Amino acid sequence: MLADRDSLLRRLHELRSEHRDLDTVIANMGDSVLDQLQLQRLKKRKLRLKDEIAWVESRLVPDITA
Repeated sequence: MLADRDSLLRRLHELRSEHRDLDTVIANMGDSVLDQLQLQRLKKRKLRLKDEIAWVESRLVPDITA
């Protein structure tokens, strides 16, 4: 169980790092028409990362039943 938690924490760190990197790339992109498609792809990737981050975080929280 501890190894699973460690691997989830590593994955969470990787996902957050990639999410931050995408923030930087998106912020530094120009406003040319050719970049719009690339910008849309980067934003979609960022949203997928956000969803995966939320999933990993939910796996790390213990399931508490009231």
